[in-house]
Amino acid sequence: MLMDKKELRTLIAQNKKETSRAAILDLSGPILRRLAVHPRFIAARTVLLYHSLPDEVDTQDFVHYWSLRKCILLPTVKGKDIELHRYAAEDHLETGAFGIQESTGEVFTDYASIDLAVIPGVAFDTEGNRLGRGQGFYDRLLTRLQHYNIYKIGVCFDFQRVEHVPTEPHDIPMDEIL
Repeated sequence: MLMDKKELRTLIAQNKKETSRAAILDLSGPILRRLAVHPRFIAARTVLLYHSLPDEVDTQDFVHYWSLRKCILLPTVKGKDIELHRYAAEDHLETGAFGIQESTGEVFTDYASIDLAVIPGVAFDTEGNRLGRGQGFYDRLLTRLQHYNIYKIGVCFDFQRVEHVPTEPHDIPMDEIL
Protein backbone atom coordinates (compact mmCIF):
# COMPACT_ATOMS: atom_id res chain seq x y z
CA MET A 1 0.00 0.00 0.00
CA LEU A 2 1.38 3.40 -1.00
CA MET A 3 1.13 6.16 1.58
CA ASP A 4 1.12 9.89 1.12
CA LYS A 5 3.72 12.04 2.87
CA LYS A 6 1.49 12.90 5.82
CA GLU A 7 0.61 9.25 6.50
CA LEU A 8 4.24 8.21 6.21
CA ARG A 9 5.37 10.93 8.63
CA THR A 10 2.68 9.80 11.11
CA LEU A 11 3.76 6.16 10.85
CA ILE A 12 7.45 6.96 11.38
CA ALA A 13 6.65 9.35 14.24
CA GLN A 14 4.79 6.51 15.98
CA ASN A 15 7.76 4.18 15.49
CA LYS A 16 10.08 6.82 16.94
CA LYS A 17 7.82 7.31 19.98
CA GLU A 18 8.04 3.58 20.66
CA THR A 19 11.86 3.70 20.55
CA SER A 20 13.54 4.70 23.81
CA ARG A 21 16.41 7.18 23.98
CA ALA A 22 18.70 4.32 25.04
CA ALA A 23 17.65 2.34 21.97
CA ILE A 24 18.26 5.39 19.73
CA LEU A 25 21.80 5.61 21.08
CA ASP A 26 22.36 1.85 20.69
CA LEU A 27 21.03 1.87 17.12
CA SER A 28 23.08 4.95 16.18
CA GLY A 29 26.44 3.34 16.97
CA PRO A 30 26.54 0.78 14.13
CA ILE A 31 25.30 3.34 11.60
CA LEU A 32 28.02 5.83 12.52
CA ARG A 33 30.70 3.14 12.61
CA ARG A 34 29.71 2.20 9.04
CA LEU A 35 29.90 5.87 8.08
CA ALA A 36 33.34 6.30 9.68
CA VAL A 37 34.82 3.47 7.57
CA HIS A 38 32.97 4.39 4.37
CA PRO A 39 35.49 5.14 1.59
CA ARG A 40 33.73 8.43 0.77
CA PHE A 41 33.94 9.55 4.39
CA ILE A 42 37.56 8.49 4.76
CA ALA A 43 38.53 10.42 1.62
CA ALA A 44 36.47 13.50 2.47
CA ARG A 45 38.13 16.63 3.78
CA THR A 46 34.95 18.69 4.14
CA VAL A 47 31.78 16.97 5.39
CA LEU A 48 28.31 18.38 5.85
CA LEU A 49 26.83 16.68 8.92
CA TYR A 50 24.00 17.61 11.27
CA HIS A 51 23.70 17.98 15.03
CA SER A 52 20.97 15.45 15.79
CA LEU A 53 17.62 15.92 17.43
CA PRO A 54 16.74 13.36 20.15
CA ASP A 55 14.81 11.12 17.70
CA GLU A 56 17.46 11.04 14.94
CA VAL A 57 20.60 8.99 14.42
CA ASP A 58 22.68 10.53 17.21
CA THR A 59 25.59 12.43 15.66
CA GLN A 60 26.61 14.71 18.53
CA ASP A 61 29.78 12.91 19.67
CA PHE A 62 30.55 11.94 16.06
CA VAL A 63 30.52 15.60 14.99
CA HIS A 64 32.85 16.62 17.79
CA TYR A 65 35.28 13.72 17.28
CA TRP A 66 35.61 14.22 13.53
CA SER A 67 35.83 18.02 13.76
CA LEU A 68 39.35 17.52 15.09
CA ARG A 69 40.25 15.66 11.88
CA LYS A 70 38.07 17.15 9.12
CA CYS A 71 36.25 20.35 8.27
CA ILE A 72 32.75 19.66 9.61
CA LEU A 73 29.84 21.82 8.51
CA LEU A 74 26.51 22.08 10.29
CA PRO A 75 23.26 23.52 8.97
CA THR A 76 21.76 26.63 10.54
CA VAL A 77 18.19 27.66 9.77
CA LYS A 78 18.00 31.24 8.51
CA GLY A 79 14.45 32.20 7.59
CA LYS A 80 13.27 29.64 5.04
CA ASP A 81 16.77 28.43 4.13
CA ILE A 82 19.72 26.59 5.59
CA GLU A 83 23.03 28.37 5.95
CA LEU A 84 26.15 26.27 6.49
CA HIS A 85 28.54 27.04 9.34
CA ARG A 86 31.85 25.48 10.21
CA TYR A 87 31.70 23.52 13.45
CA ALA A 88 34.30 24.80 15.92
CA ALA A 89 33.48 23.18 19.28
CA GLU A 90 30.59 22.28 21.56
CA ASP A 91 30.85 25.67 23.26
CA HIS A 92 30.20 27.32 19.89
CA LEU A 93 26.69 25.91 19.59
CA GLU A 94 23.42 27.67 20.29
CA THR A 95 19.86 26.47 20.22
CA GLY A 96 18.27 27.44 16.93
CA ALA A 97 15.04 26.71 15.08
CA PHE A 98 13.15 23.59 16.19
CA GLY A 99 15.52 23.16 19.17
CA ILE A 100 18.42 22.15 16.91
CA GLN A 101 21.93 22.91 18.16
CA GLU A 102 23.47 25.14 15.49
CA SER A 103 27.09 26.18 15.05
CA THR A 104 28.05 29.79 15.62
CA GLY A 105 31.24 29.19 13.63
CA GLU A 106 32.08 31.01 10.44
CA VAL A 107 29.61 30.94 7.54
CA PHE A 108 30.71 28.50 4.85
CA THR A 109 29.91 29.18 1.19
CA ASP A 110 32.63 27.26 -0.69
CA TYR A 111 30.15 24.56 -1.73
CA ALA A 112 32.54 23.19 -4.36
CA SER A 113 34.87 22.00 -1.59
CA ILE A 114 32.22 19.87 0.15
CA ASP A 115 33.11 16.24 -0.46
CA LEU A 116 30.27 14.52 1.38
CA ALA A 117 26.85 15.43 2.74
CA VAL A 118 25.31 13.28 5.48
CA ILE A 119 21.59 13.98 5.53
CA PRO A 120 18.92 13.01 8.07
CA GLY A 121 15.34 12.26 7.08
CA VAL A 122 12.03 10.96 8.30
CA ALA A 123 12.06 8.10 5.77
CA PHE A 124 14.09 6.82 2.84
CA ASP A 125 13.28 4.29 0.12
CA THR A 126 15.43 1.89 -1.90
CA GLU A 127 15.79 4.46 -4.70
CA GLY A 128 17.41 6.94 -2.32
CA ASN A 129 14.34 9.16 -2.11
CA ARG A 130 14.06 11.09 1.13
CA LEU A 131 11.08 12.31 3.10
CA GLY A 132 11.89 15.25 5.35
CA ARG A 133 9.92 16.85 8.16
CA GLY A 134 7.87 18.90 5.73
CA GLN A 135 9.42 22.36 5.87
CA GLY A 136 11.61 21.93 2.76
CA PHE A 137 14.85 23.17 4.36
CA TYR A 138 16.99 20.30 3.09
CA ASP A 139 15.17 20.31 -0.27
CA ARG A 140 16.22 23.91 -0.84
CA LEU A 141 19.78 23.23 0.39
CA LEU A 142 20.18 20.14 -1.80
CA THR A 143 18.88 22.11 -4.79
CA ARG A 144 21.64 24.70 -4.21
CA LEU A 145 24.25 21.95 -3.83
CA GLN A 146 23.18 19.81 -6.80
CA HIS A 147 25.54 21.66 -9.19
CA TYR A 148 28.54 20.40 -7.24
CA ASN A 149 29.89 16.87 -7.14
CA ILE A 150 28.82 16.15 -3.55
CA TYR A 151 28.11 12.56 -2.60
CA LYS A 152 24.95 12.36 -0.47
CA ILE A 153 24.45 9.73 2.21
CA GLY A 154 21.13 9.54 4.04
CA VAL A 155 21.25 8.08 7.54
CA CYS A 156 18.33 6.45 9.31
CA PHE A 157 17.18 3.59 11.48
CA ASP A 158 15.81 0.40 9.86
CA PHE A 159 12.23 1.36 10.71
CA GLN A 160 12.68 4.53 8.62
CA ARG A 161 13.40 2.55 5.46
CA VAL A 162 10.25 2.12 3.43
CA GLU A 163 9.26 0.65 0.09
CA HIS A 164 8.24 3.98 -1.45
CA VAL A 165 8.66 7.65 -0.55
CA PRO A 166 6.31 9.97 -2.47
CA THR A 167 8.42 12.39 -4.51
CA GLU A 168 8.00 15.65 -6.34
CA PRO A 169 10.02 16.93 -9.32
CA HIS A 170 12.26 19.12 -7.11
CA ASP A 171 13.26 16.23 -4.79
CA ILE A 172 16.90 15.19 -4.97
CA PRO A 173 17.65 11.56 -4.07
CA MET A 174 20.52 10.41 -1.92
CA ASP A 175 23.37 8.46 -3.51
CA GLU A 176 23.29 5.94 -0.68
CA ILE A 177 21.42 5.16 2.55
CA LEU A 178 23.06 3.88 5.75
